[in-house]
Amino acid sequence: MFKSGVHFGHSKSRKNPRMDEYIYAVRKNISIIDLQKTVEKLKEAMAFLSEKAAAGEEILFVGTKKQAKDLVEAAAKACKEPYVKERWLGGTFTNFKVLSERARFLREGQEKMEKGEFAKYTKFEKMKIAQELERLEKKMGGIKEMRKLPGAVFVAGTIEDALAIKEAEIKGVPVVALVDSNADLRGVDYPIPSNDDAVSSLKIMLSYIVKAVLEGKSKMKIVADKKTNDSELKDKQQ
Repeated sequence: MFKSGVHFGHSKSRKNPRMDEYIYAVRKNISIIDLQKTVEKLKEAMAFLSEKAAAGEEILFVGTKKQAKDLVEAAAKACKEPYVKERWLGGTFTNFKVLSERARFLREGQEKMEKGEFAKYTKFEKMKIAQELERLEKKMGGIKEMRKLPGAVFVAGTIEDALAIKEAEIKGVPVVALVDSNADLRGVDYPIPSNDDAVSSLKIMLSYIVKAVLEGKSKMKIVADKKTNDSELKDKQQ
């Protein structure tokens, strides 16, 4: 973590008072995050996410800042989980019914496109349909398969994605988030104090999050396999 710069916060003047307990010191006007507390809070967050994944609940990954978006997308795909890497759409949680309808429109439209069901339309009409599907894919492609509210949300940047945290709080969805020295902790259930700007820091922290989710899913598979084996054994005995 030290080599990845996880401990580097922002300038002292930008420090949020709510982060005081996670600041070890100030060096050359830069807030230094206490890595012992980072490890402590990371373990708590990983245990929580692993438990959620083991229960079969989805974890929504959110990261829209420039340096985080591609890393967040890769992490979510590694876990086969939904993600938001472009601007958070207002109402994603608080007006989930409308979002679900748009997601269904996108899924069905892409399926029809693949099957060639738009062949009967004019060239102009097909172009307009393709443009609309492309627009929706960019805006909500990462959540088009999300059929219900997730069991938890992981946020890579609390400042940039404050609306996601607010909506999660309103709908009672637990939030796990990387919190830099300038972060507002309100609405975050499992804060992980860390540098949320440096790519090296984001990479290592996301690797731990991915590990936790995959371990949870592995536990779920073991339980499912055991139930299947027990059921088959019972059938044979009968």
